[in-house]
Amino acid sequence: MSAWFMSENKQPIQSLDGSILLKSSSLYREFQAEREEILKHKWLESEKLGRDIGFESALTDWIVKHRGKWRKSRQQAASH
Repeated sequence: MSAWFMSENKQPIQSLDGSILLKSSSLYREFQAEREEILKHKWLESEKLGRDIGFESALTDWIVKHRGKWRKSRQQAASH
């Protein structure tokens, strides 16, 4: 089992097993893109309600309402 860490300036650092994980990996880029969409959703929904809905609530709501369409859109864009 490998654990890895990113420095505060988001530069890759060595994992515990000695391998280096790059922040430019496709998995990391997808994670970051999805996280950004969730944070946008959190902001929009919080503005609508006039209060902070919190990350967990935004995450759940975004997954249910938007994740499938968002992923399909990204897959289509990547294939063109």
